[in-house]
Amino acid sequence: MSLRIAFTASSAPIAQAAKEGLTRRYGDHAEAGADVIVALGGDGFMLDTLHRTQDLLAPVYGMNRGTVGFLMNAYSDHGLEERLEQAEEEVINPLSMQAITSDGSTHRELAINEVSLLRAGPQAARLRISVDGKVRMSELVCDGALVATPAGSTAYNYSAHGPILPIGSDVLALTAMAAFRPRRWRGALLPKTADVTFEVLDPEKRPVMAEADARAVRDVVRVDIRSEPSIAHRVLFDPGHGLEERLIREQFV
Repeated sequence: MSLRIAFTASSAPIAQAAKEGLTRRYGDHAEAGADVIVALGGDGFMLDTLHRTQDLLAPVYGMNRGTVGFLMNAYSDHGLEERLEQAEEEVINPLSMQAITSDGSTHRELAINEVSLLRAGPQAARLRISVDGKVRMSELVCDGALVATPAGSTAYNYSAHGPILPIGSDVLALTAMAAFRPRRWRGALLPKTADVTFEVLDPEKRPVMAEADARAVRDVVRVDIRSEPSIAHRVLFDPGHGLEERLIREQFV
């Protein structure tokens, strides 16, 4: 029996052309009834697809029709069913973000890669950091800070000189961006079960925005972050090219 495949593609012409060709060859099913969802695009589109389909049973297999494609497999229009049947599954738990803004409203988002706080004005942000209800840093003056999952540790976190985390390590990375005080503070490794709270000091003079996988909330005064084990994103990779191998390979580039 053939796999029921649902194809989805970014708006890029190269992705749309790939979807058209693959649909002619393998057919196209509704995502709700599919055995597997094939996402055609780059990492940003892959993240959007995982968020959008998180309540569906089908795993997601990405093929790169974008730029970096860290979460994607190599593109080919041949032998797709065989590749899907042989693919290895990785399970990713996202972070949950609860952000309270200066007007008192609460915003909730999920992040597969990271939750980041960024200064939204000309002056550096002033943040207080608590872990599991205990203040660990009374003041961090910086351009921003983030909490990253292992799956997202090679993205923004790595660019900010944060550590690459092995898949399945049950660890989160807390990383500062351009820390001014303490000047040499590079961040911390925290257990996956940690509840992390950022409080924005002097938010009127030094406004801060929060982002969860590029979903932005402006003028935040407090952001609570924790892992969300109740949500499991199932991602498929070609054998020998899973996230664990990619994370190891990235450290020797």
